Amino acid sequence: MTIKVGDKVPEGTFTIMGSEGPTGLSASEVFNGKKVVLFAVPGAFTPTCSVAHLPGFVVQYDEIIAKGVDTVACLAVNDVFVMNAWGKSSNAENILMLADGNGTYAAALGLELDGSGFGMGVRSKRFAMIVNDGVVELLNVDEGKFEGSSAEAVLAAL
Repeated sequence: MTIKVGDKVPEGTFTIMGSEGPTGLSASEVFNGKKVVLFAVPGAFTPTCSVAHLPGFVVQYDEIIAKGVDTVACLAVNDVFVMNAWGKSSNAENILMLADGNGTYAAALGLELDGSGFGMGVRSKRFAMIVNDGVVELLNVDEGKFEGSSAEAVLAAL
């Protein structure tokens, strides 16, 4: 079942690159007691994700935070090393880069994408959500065209 506005985000674990290397981060640590903008991409270093999606949030970061958001996070079904390298190469030092290496969180959200036709396996759909203390306030899922999950769309909704 796909998550919807008003639902509590599922529990789960992400991997992030910490100062000592890869480390786990629970969904409750990310979302509880905070207002979070979470956006997801089908894959790090892929064209739309690298040219438009992540860069939009890098550019709009300060304006999003000024609207009362505590954390801006990017989720992808990639390993933590890829997510860390992508964040560094994209100047995304303020964005929390969440690796969902096995796609378990995307599946828990009901937002997985079968990219096997492109040799990518199961990935995450392209989406953005605003989560307030663990509850989804906005969910924009892009089906095909990159629109509702953009930084500009999220900023307009804040």
